[in-house]
Amino acid sequence: MTIRHLRIFLEVVKNKSMNAAAAKLYISQPTVSQAIRELEEHYGVLLFERLNRRLYITDAGRRLFTYAKSLVKQFDDLEEKMFNLSKKEKIRIGATITVGEAILSDVINRFNKKEPNIEVYSYMNNTRLIENKLLKSEIDIGIVEGQIKSSDLISIPEVNDYLVLICSTKHPFARKKTIKLEELANENFAMREKGSGTRELFERYMAENGLDIKIAFEGNSPEAIKKEVINNNYLAVISICLVEEEVKNSQIHIIECAEGAWDRYFSIVYHKDKVLTKGMESLIEIIRDYKNKSTRIKTDSESRLIK
Repeated sequence: MTIRHLRIFLEVVKNKSMNAAAAKLYISQPTVSQAIRELEEHYGVLLFERLNRRLYITDAGRRLFTYAKSLVKQFDDLEEKMFNLSKKEKIRIGATITVGEAILSDVINRFNKKEPNIEVYSYMNNTRLIENKLLKSEIDIGIVEGQIKSSDLISIPEVNDYLVLICSTKHPFARKKTIKLEELANENFAMREKGSGTRELFERYMAENGLDIKIAFEGNSPEAIKKEVINNNYLAVISICLVEEEVKNSQIHIIECAEGAWDRYFSIVYHKDKVLTKGMESLIEIIRDYKNKSTRIKTDSESRLIK
């Protein structure tokens, strides 16, 4: 049994026809038939039922398809890595918007100094889209603040972060030491777009406490959200690391969740079948350096959100 046998088998499954598989692979139909027969003899199982000149994959065939697809992909990755040893390595980094605004530029700057011979491409979007690109192998590694749902991806929490409720320093909440959760019910919110990890965490928290969110503004830019908070007296939930400047300038007042329900991490994410390159390992080391850096903002005016 060889990789060639598995490639032929995969094409037969995908095309549901030996003739179509042969045409796709530019080989003869008898060659395809022979490869399938050799696989069946090698494993001692029937891979296809042949009924009325049509092929129907068996349970054994389905199991081999799962294994073969993964094995062929790993073999192709190995070939690519070995043939590219003499070429300049490239790394494709995906970051969620909060991560991008908070640390991505500094991470890439440090990476370029540490690995000057590795080319970097970076992409920024919300958690859901970063996850999709990792699954399609359109990026090599992700740094996200939201929850990863696919079991095909490895997610390692590395950098401490937490969300805060923010309001303008002119908002009535800015003069209160404690705000009760039910007081949020009639407030206008500036919210991140759907697919955002920040939005998902806050929506889940509000739903668990039986409260709706009155959305007055929706967008994928933290800067735009902060402007809505400052100029239009909206509320918003945002990463603590994105409001330091506005707090120092007395434009934004922060309100922390008393129970710590909004604590979270920036996580490193990559596909479980991905072979970690030198560049990826180096990038992971740089991100881990942020683990113990405090994100707490020192302020004399801070409120607490309580149930």
